[in-house]
Amino acid sequence: MTARRLRVVALLAISMVFLLAWAFPIIWSVMNSLKTDSDVLAYPPKLVFAPTWEAYRDVLFGSGSILPNLVSSVIISVGTTIVTMLMAVPAAYALARLRFRGKKFAGFYVLATQMLPPVGIIIPYFLVLRNIGWIDTYQGIILIYLSFSLPFAIWLLVSYFEDIPFEMEEAAYLDGASRLKTLWRIIIPQVRGGIAVTVVFVFLNAWNEFLFAVVLSGNTVRPVTVAMFNFVSVEQTLWAKLAAVSVLAMLPVVVLGVVAQKHIVKGLTVGAVKGGGRR
Repeated sequence: MTARRLRVVALLAISMVFLLAWAFPIIWSVMNSLKTDSDVLAYPPKLVFAPTWEAYRDVLFGSGSILPNLVSSVIISVGTTIVTMLMAVPAAYALARLRFRGKKFAGFYVLATQMLPPVGIIIPYFLVLRNIGWIDTYQGIILIYLSFSLPFAIWLLVSYFEDIPFEMEEAAYLDGASRLKTLWRIIIPQVRGGIAVTVVFVFLNAWNEFLFAVVLSGNTVRPVTVAMFNFVSVEQTLWAKLAAVSVLAMLPVVVLGVVAQKHIVKGLTVGAVKGGGRR
């Protein structure tokens, strides 16, 4: 065996180890969700067992159904993503393409908001929402999620807008197009890959968020990340049902990633050659 083939085999072996380490928690969760409670607690762990859908039936249609919680998570995540992108796209365009007083300060402020520890601002958020009566409401949680998803989306999108050559924009102006029309018909189609990447990350962050949700939600609005703890108590943990909920909670993100995969790959490679539109 040649040295080159040995290197290829070694790289494949290392890649398989990393892939297994990444996939093992997911595979283990899926396996536990198909076991009975006795099989989950068996020692040594059972790798061969009779699969059952009992845990899924209980968490979806039982007395502790998480369907309302999944609906809450969808409303919050989709609402946060839509509002974030509607505000982030023009804001990122302005920071990347326009010249105005205070531009550097605005960019620094957007970045600085990402440095605040969530645990340090959750009490002020709670007090504000309580005073306006928005605790345990969709608009309250979406507003709070917007406060950290919007700066993230703006900062991520700025780099994509900066890579668009200014000549394309100037050509549109010479043809009589307005700035808004140029943004909609010329610039946005060029950065749709970056927008797709940002949408996925914003949705993912909103879907998986727990700290703000557990403090600001209640019985009316209760995301699935908080509802998971219905199956954890002092006396026992219902591992099979907890695994089933975790698998169900992963599905929307997986589906979104598969649907947007083409745009995500394109968006991640847009910035490979930097400086296309910088001045």
